Amino acid sequence: MSGFVEKPEPVEVPGLVHIHTGKVRELYRNEAGDLVMVASDRMSAYDWVLPTEFPDKGRVLTQLSLWWFEKLSDLVPNHVISTDLPPGAPADWAGRTLICRSLRMIPVECVARGYLTGSGLAEYEQTRTVCGLALPEGLTDGSELPAPIFTPATKAAVGDHDENVPYEEVAHQTGAETAALLRRTTLDIYGRARDIARDRGIILADSKFEFGFDGDHLVLADEVLTPDSSRFWPAATWEPGHPQPSYDKQYVRDWLTSPASGWDRRSEQPPPPLPQVIVDATRAKYLEAYEVLTGLSWQ
Repeated sequence: MSGFVEKPEPVEVPGLVHIHTGKVRELYRNEAGDLVMVASDRMSAYDWVLPTEFPDKGRVLTQLSLWWFEKLSDLVPNHVISTDLPPGAPADWAGRTLICRSLRMIPVECVARGYLTGSGLAEYEQTRTVCGLALPEGLTDGSELPAPIFTPATKAAVGDHDENVPYEEVAHQTGAETAALLRRTTLDIYGRARDIARDRGIILADSKFEFGFDGDHLVLADEVLTPDSSRFWPAATWEPGHPQPSYDKQYVRDWLTSPASGWDRRSEQPPPPLPQVIVDATRAKYLEAYEVLTGLSWQ
């Protein structure tokens, strides 16, 4: 069992119809048929949406995504129409709300990996492959790959695991032409973002993207290149052979699996609330990622 420890009730706003509560985002549709995405301060880990919120997290994800959308606009269009607050929306939605085109979403997590870690490392240790792609011997946790690879995954419901799948499965599911377009666009985005991050002293180890179609045009959707969807490592301390320090929720994962939490992730019991020190340390990492990447100070 997993999912929400405490599923929130969506805010009611005149003129908006609530359509989905995700791990982090609330989705609405406005009277024009556009999608309204509101990024909350929720945090997920180990397939649970935790009961503890992280101040400013939703705004960081939204503002960093907007910064990246602009950097990538010549490679692929994105779904953002406006950042204006819908009439009658609560003031707390400011900075965390996007009005977006409604797309025909592709049910595939498009993952690009430039370094070996996470589920890719686990598969490599068993088969010397990731999503069916053969990799050389001798790689370890944190190793840079000979070239970035496209390692797609199926999209899972809240509380379930995304599952890595071979490229051929994507081609079967979406058609060969769309699969090739997804792979090419994903690797183009990753290459651009990797170079931008590298110039700022950050390694982009991997990242996942979501796409949809607006008519016949592929469009980049959801969030992009945030600490929730990517692994960012400080380049100065990168050393293959062990887990790398990262700008993400690692403090949360480490505490949840430590004796201090008293929680067994293999049980069916929900995780406990997080202590303030873990919230503060994780929030600081998200803000640091935003400031180092964008060169802007968080207000």
